[in-house]
Amino acid sequence: MNMGHWIGFDPGSSKCGLVRTDISGQQVQDLLVCTPQESWDWLQHWQQSCSVAGLVLGDGTGSGPWQQAIHEAMPGLDLVLQKEAGSTLAARGRYWQLFPARRLWRLLPLGLRLPPRPLDDIAALVLLEAHLGIQLDLLKT
Repeated sequence: MNMGHWIGFDPGSSKCGLVRTDISGQQVQDLLVCTPQESWDWLQHWQQSCSVAGLVLGDGTGSGPWQQAIHEAMPGLDLVLQKEAGSTLAARGRYWQLFPARRLWRLLPLGLRLPPRPLDDIAALVLLEAHLGIQLDLLKT
């Protein structure tokens, strides 16, 4: 595996999920849910400011324009398409692994728990982890 930051990207029409690993590619450095414009700004910022090993992009219906824009603006970037099927459900389970339920919420079965926030960033994480073949840890700060 290339040393450098890996980026996972789950594009959407109104909000997108972004995740960036640390330089070792083993821990999550950034988890973001943002607008498409903010996502584009972050992608360009990371491409210019740090060593990016690759970008994993969800292959959903909105990915076509993103593929083209990324290829044009960031030539030479290792862009990998990852199947999105099942990623939303997987993101819900992964959320509870990363942020365990507390108090009475722990008594509810996983299938009945709804995360308290959008999961676009966790969906991007699930896509990235599927490509890398590992589960990433959250960077401790």
